[in-house]
Amino acid sequence: MKTSREIREAFLRHFEERGHTRLPSGPLVPPNDPTLYFANAGMVQFKDVFTGKDQRPYKRATTSQKCMRVKGKHNDLDNVGVTARHHTFFEMLGNFSFGDYFKRDAIKWAWEFVVGTCALPKEKLVVTVFEGEPGLPADDEAAQIWAEVTGFGPERIIRLGKADNFWSMGETGPCGPCTEIHFWMGAGEPDLAKFGQEPGEDGAGWVEIWNNVFMQFERFEDGTLTPLPAQSVDTGMGLERITAAVQGVVSNYDTDLLRPLVELASQISGKPYGGTMSRDDVAMRVIADHARATAFCIAEGVFPDKAGRESVLRSIMRRAIRFGHMLGIERLFLHEVALRVVDLMGEQYPELRERRDAIADVTQNEERGFRQTLKRGLELLHEETDGKATLGGAAAFRLHDTFGFPLDLQQQIGREQGFTVDEDGYKAEREEARDRSRGGGGPIRSGEGVAAVHYAIAQRVGATQFTGYERERDTSTITALVAGGAEVQVLREGDEGEIVTKSTPFYGESGGQVGDRGVIRAGDATFEVRDTQKPVEGLFVHQGKLTKGTLEVGAKVELEVDHTRRSATRRNHSATHLLHYALRTVLGPAALQKGSLVSPDRLRFDYSGSRPLTLDEVQRIEDLVNEKVLLNAPIETEVLPMAEAKAKGAIGIFEEKYGEVVRMLRMTSDSIELCGGTHASRTGDIGLFKIVSEGGVAAGVRRIEAVTGRGALTWARGLERDLGETAALLKGTPSQAKEKVEKLLATQKELQREIERLQHKLVSGGAGGGDLTAQAREQAGVKVLGATVDLGDAKALRELADQLRDKLAPAVVLLGSATKDGKAILACSVSKDVTSRFKAGDIVKDAAAVVGGGGGGRPDFAQAGGTDPSKLGDAVQRVYALVV
Repeated sequence: MKTSREIREAFLRHFEERGHTRLPSGPLVPPNDPTLYFANAGMVQFKDVFTGKDQRPYKRATTSQKCMRVKGKHNDLDNVGVTARHHTFFEMLGNFSFGDYFKRDAIKWAWEFVVGTCALPKEKLVVTVFEGEPGLPADDEAAQIWAEVTGFGPERIIRLGKADNFWSMGETGPCGPCTEIHFWMGAGEPDLAKFGQEPGEDGAGWVEIWNNVFMQFERFEDGTLTPLPAQSVDTGMGLERITAAVQGVVSNYDTDLLRPLVELASQISGKPYGGTMSRDDVAMRVIADHARATAFCIAEGVFPDKAGRESVLRSIMRRAIRFGHMLGIERLFLHEVALRVVDLMGEQYPELRERRDAIADVTQNEERGFRQTLKRGLELLHEETDGKATLGGAAAFRLHDTFGFPLDLQQQIGREQGFTVDEDGYKAEREEARDRSRGGGGPIRSGEGVAAVHYAIAQRVGATQFTGYERERDTSTITALVAGGAEVQVLREGDEGEIVTKSTPFYGESGGQVGDRGVIRAGDATFEVRDTQKPVEGLFVHQGKLTKGTLEVGAKVELEVDHTRRSATRRNHSATHLLHYALRTVLGPAALQKGSLVSPDRLRFDYSGSRPLTLDEVQRIEDLVNEKVLLNAPIETEVLPMAEAKAKGAIGIFEEKYGEVVRMLRMTSDSIELCGGTHASRTGDIGLFKIVSEGGVAAGVRRIEAVTGRGALTWARGLERDLGETAALLKGTPSQAKEKVEKLLATQKELQREIERLQHKLVSGGAGGGDLTAQAREQAGVKVLGATVDLGDAKALRELADQLRDKLAPAVVLLGSATKDGKAILACSVSKDVTSRFKAGDIVKDAAAVVGGGGGGRPDFAQAGGTDPSKLGDAVQRVYALVV
């Protein structure tokens, strides 16, 4: 057993043979924990099981989990590529017990795998246990078990404190001691005296390879510990670390998981890799690590952007691109390394293969865009730090906001070049920018993903049977009622609440399709269903208001879905699948669905793309969809195992979580997709399909909005009405509107030319005020001009200032004018070759204070405004006092 693939399989088989259910990795973007950007440990997908909110049909599980960490004790970005074991993306092998086996079996099976299966020599291993602290008992039980299993004496069963060997989910809640296995990496005999020291630069030394967490207690707010009724085990072992140990290498980057990526970076750069701490070798390791994170993030629908987890990915990608630039790589390269990740890991993680085209497309687009600003950004960085010890906060934010240099990348460059970054100043500038423009996305909110009441109901009553594929009316029994966030036995007239029934025809919001509305009745009682949700997998919750009568748990009820609304939603949902087919036909396989919203009045479809659609492409997409509509082909659904659906060519979307058995939707042989939503019976039911908008929503993500059926008719009539009203304003008919707008634009263009002619005349002295250039003074080695002009338009004032500057160069020009609404405007233009002495921003800021305002800008041009135009003359005269 030598390869990482064999080690991964051996681990999973080892625990499968010991009664564990083998499960696939949970998603990298955890759906059950809004406090996390990414899954950072194997236990994340089981968090609700450990806390008792969720129950599974198994008591033991084993996984190989995709993980991402970018901050923390072992995963700061700055250390990636520098040390032997820092990574952003990694795999966590895990075995879990949910109230089943505990310390003895966990320790025994860990030792059997490490010493038996992996054949690691005992003399190179030590273990640690919790030594205890005030209020926290020592884990003598684990120490005794280790002694029995290994034969180790106390010198190899090392007791450590809370920081190393005690785990807590938070200030309160489940907690317990940890026990770890450490392995001696590197040549030479193991040195127990060096235990606890950080490994050297080459990675040699004692390294943790296995961690068993024993969830043994519940901690309360007063600090007391109570034994948990169901004691559990959470094991984590990094695949990269155990692979390095088994393969006999010191650095994770020399394993078969990462070495092929490092070697590809070497090949692309044309530079040899030596495994040293040289700048080039570090750069190759950074590229290898970051390419893995890039491939896995994009495969899960995380595309680089400015906020949230998308900004984390963008930062990682841009660090890799910048390190490639340092290696002298002048062409696009990151996509090649990311696609090598697909080749290496696509068998274990098939989503990589399914999203191969998207990975290539998004990566190339991000690198192409960043490279356009990389050179200028580095130049600006040099200008701002030349001879300085600190990069100012304003400059740091501009580098981030304008040139796409994340703060951590600036700090990395600072460490290399000997300057620090004013992080507080950067944050202040960022907050100012956010205040000016809210809505750019913020940190993921904290809090629990699902209310505990819904978990409790789901555990007691089980899954709701959904009958909505076959019918829109049904009868059932109320199994639970909720009001005010808590379960109740009765809802009375006027109460807002939630109803759970044994079965329901109401569709619960999921897969982009909105929840159904309608009515639930029991005798005289009427409950208006305003929305239907699925807060816990399998549990359908009807939300609304009891408008009449009383409802009790156990009552027999009639459920009726709003037919008109459901039909419109079905049309739009079926249309999204045809739209996906048409997009892939016109744009290629990289145009994958990224997400959707299906409501009665419209559909919204997000897809991976980097450029706007042309008018011809929009029309071709519409034609392809409408051709399928006119075929009036049957829309067929089939429930079958995932593997069989994939074999038939079915595709899924990024955000959806699929089980082992799936619902496959077929609309002719061109559109076969996985989907659990409700759909029309035939394609002809969709009616007219019309795209009404297309635009970008994030880096690498485009959005199409469209309408169908009656919605398309309403949209067309609205367009017709708007055209008629526009034509009436132009004193013409709808058919004459185009001709009249063209004439209006021609007149506007002629007026603009006249404005430009008058501006030129003003500069040359033909506007009755004499030649403005003649008013310039020679001082400090430049021509200086301060004047007021009668323009009243900021754009025209700027153009005039620039023209005068060029005519007088080298020059400093400050112009002022009053606007029609009684405000003052100022424009300062400075020849570039004198901006080192005179800065337009400083000059205009000083002058603006005279007219009761403020402003700023670049060293060569700046604008300002004020409230007192009567003092413009005094304001522009300030330039003569400032240019000395």
